Amino acid sequence: MTPLTVAWDADRLAWVRERVRAYRMPRLPDGAGWRYGCDPEFLSDLCAYWLDGFDEQAAAADLNRFPQGVVRVEDQNLHVVHVVGEANGTRPLLLTHGWPGSIYEFWSVIEPLAYPSRHGGRAEDAFDLVIPALPGFGLSGKPKMPIGPRTTARLFDRLMREKLGYARYRAQGGDWGAGVAAWLGLDHGASLEAIHLNFLLVQPHAEPSSEAERAWKQAAETTQLQLGAYAQLQGTKPLSLGYAMADEPVAQLAWLVERFHDWADLRERPFEQVFSRDRLLTNALLYILTDAFATATWFYAGAQAEGVRRMPEGARVTVPTAFSAYPDPRTPAPPREWVERGYAVSRWREMPRGGHFAAMETPDQFVADLREWGRE
Repeated sequence: MTPLTVAWDADRLAWVRERVRAYRMPRLPDGAGWRYGCDPEFLSDLCAYWLDGFDEQAAAADLNRFPQGVVRVEDQNLHVVHVVGEANGTRPLLLTHGWPGSIYEFWSVIEPLAYPSRHGGRAEDAFDLVIPALPGFGLSGKPKMPIGPRTTARLFDRLMREKLGYARYRAQGGDWGAGVAAWLGLDHGASLEAIHLNFLLVQPHAEPSSEAERAWKQAAETTQLQLGAYAQLQGTKPLSLGYAMADEPVAQLAWLVERFHDWADLRERPFEQVFSRDRLLTNALLYILTDAFATATWFYAGAQAEGVRRMPEGARVTVPTAFSAYPDPRTPAPPREWVERGYAVSRWREMPRGGHFAAMETPDQFVADLREWGRE
């Protein structure tokens, strides 16, 4: 691993700030709120805070809190956070983020998972943490062509075994991370002790047969119609979005923040309490200041090309699989019986709160769940 320090290019940062300052809002319907996209009032306030209250250098310092570097795997440079805590080189756990998140999704859970005795836990619950940025995301290299979760699973397996020396490991993920973990189980099961999912992306090769399965499929199709237009665009015509968003940091910010709002569990807390402005902007910088906004959307096209959302006929993940069913507005959690058609479910938890971004929204709950799973 070649050590890496997050540092923003000063000229690039100045140019981006000037673009934010000069941005003119398009014509907007009265009282739009979040109904038609990112709330213009919230976006305006967030941009004003970016210019006059947010500290990009403090954000970089926060991103440099943990050991990290660049690892070359095949033809890809991967940005990897690698924290060897109280596990002292044992109990490796691969954490994989999704879109519109980043490695920063896990920032609040790294220390409790790596150093549990400092955070009310037991030293024997510690994990060695490996947190790579997906290809095309953040400070990972930009692929020459779109690649998806199956190719990424191969890259991450080689990262864990050949580059970091972990012959066997556990893997956890939500969103695209759940897809990577599933394909690790399908293609590289010999490397895995277990996987943990908080989202079901790779579906069993089957048709719903029970009333519960059919009801879930109908609910999932409804939320896809309501919230999934972005995925269709990014999976089929990512360049169209890339052209529109190029050199438009406010537009990129709006596109990202809208998903955080729509996919978060807002039943008990308002959006501003679930995600602080600093958190939203720090995550956005990993897209905007790294020129990764466009290449991150390629991951959807890569997934389409790889055909990875449905298991091959006859395939099944035989690695022990834990599933934590969060009340995720993006897609309702499937019934256990449906997941068991494609996965060797060894643990099932119904989570009382938290949406699509489990580690960010409810970090204490996420940590407790993984500690319990780690003892099994």
